[in-house]
Amino acid sequence: MIKNLILISFASLFLVFAFPKFSISLLAFIGFIPLFFALHNKSPKKAFLISYLCGFLFYLGTLHWLYHVTVFGLIALSLYLGLYFGIFGFLFNRITFALRPSLFTLFLIPLIWTGLEWLQAHLFSGFGWALLGYSQYRNTLLIQIADFSGVYGVSFVIMMMNVAIWRSIRRTKLRSAKEKCYALPAPYPCGAGCTALYAILILIAVYSYGFFRLNQQEIDADSVKISVIQGNIPQEAKWDPRATDDIIKQYTNLTRLAAFENPDLIIWPETSFPGFFIDDEEETASVLKLAKEIMIPILAGANTTSGLDTYNSAVLISSKGEIESEYNKIHLVPFGEYVPFSDRFPLLRRLVLGELGGFTAGHDFTLFEVKPRTANVRGLTSNMNFAALICFEDIFPAMARRFVQDGAEFLVVITNDAWYGKSGAAYQHAACSVFRAIENRVPVVRSANTGYSCFIDSKGKIYDSVEEGGSHLFITGHKTSRVTLLRNKISN
Repeated sequence: MIKNLILISFASLFLVFAFPKFSISLLAFIGFIPLFFALHNKSPKKAFLISYLCGFLFYLGTLHWLYHVTVFGLIALSLYLGLYFGIFGFLFNRITFALRPSLFTLFLIPLIWTGLEWLQAHLFSGFGWALLGYSQYRNTLLIQIADFSGVYGVSFVIMMMNVAIWRSIRRTKLRSAKEKCYALPAPYPCGAGCTALYAILILIAVYSYGFFRLNQQEIDADSVKISVIQGNIPQEAKWDPRATDDIIKQYTNLTRLAAFENPDLIIWPETSFPGFFIDDEEETASVLKLAKEIMIPILAGANTTSGLDTYNSAVLISSKGEIESEYNKIHLVPFGEYVPFSDRFPLLRRLVLGELGGFTAGHDFTLFEVKPRTANVRGLTSNMNFAALICFEDIFPAMARRFVQDGAEFLVVITNDAWYGKSGAAYQHAACSVFRAIENRVPVVRSANTGYSCFIDSKGKIYDSVEEGGSHLFITGHKTSRVTLLRNKISN
């Protein structure tokens, strides 16, 4: 029991430290090895329980920032997500018991893991957070395969290396034991060296593809100049009517500073507008007037209403101070923005979400347009299409892909991670945006209330950000940078 607990502790700690805020990404390649040894020669029931405990501890550590919002929710979510670890451990135990280690198991075990990750990201509205591949979001060479495999392909490679290393260690121990008994024949038809060789060859192929992708050059690519605003508004002040004037003043001042850099578009974070857009006439008029005075479009996160429905929205205000278009968030946060089955039990919604009563999901995949104020490299000033993902919508690959298929040339993520304090939450969130950029080969621009506000190119590189003294979180500021759009083909 003590040995198992030690192995489980090491496995969960390795995996926790592989993710932001620690970001020791190399640990992901060995994080499962202690768990594999703990599962050896266990009954199916014990294998499930050991893996379940490991998963629970991993998610408890990785998602610890949820305690700022709800301790009960943190524990409940960790208990639920731990089930995927438990199922994986059970299947791993059965496979290694029934099948002799071979190249088949080298690929089968990672395939099972990625299948469970996919299930986690889709079942019960989906929660594709802290997937194994996201730990490598700064390893741009490795993650280029995401353009055809998604984050699941990166998870597959990481798990494959865990299996190969574990098997090599186990094989060495078996050989050592057999040598002591003067029994030298290899116990398996494909030894550890064979398995390790195939794993290394695949890893080399993955890195080679990454090198090829990163060294491709854009030909006559268009660009647009964008400013992101990081208002750094305390969460407790966002819904305080007494803070409304100060919030408007904060965003106005930052926007005027950004305007001096002559951007084509200025982006405010999620729900940056205090109150309800249009309904609160005085505040709405001040924002419309601001856009008209600086003659630059503003994309603002705001709450909007239509009849009895309330939406979490992104509103595009033109350089003439007019409302051009609006996107209403489609994928709402369960128990945060809506309560499942609340249409049947309205009282449940009030009990969980309070007086606000939750939001209504949008339905339209709205595209916005921005026109460069200056000509691009080809002398053109044609309109450029983009889409906005609100809050955690960027953790859903299908949503980003739908927007790009509909014509979005770059993606904007407006969010508010102020809820979670100075933790790894904002960086874990940004890791998802990195993969959406690579998967769709489009730039991603992030504007977050308290950070991480940054610019990500189509190769997944974070090349600019709101930063002060090496910190990205809970600082006030803005950042203006050029965003390159791959309207043309790329070549070596």
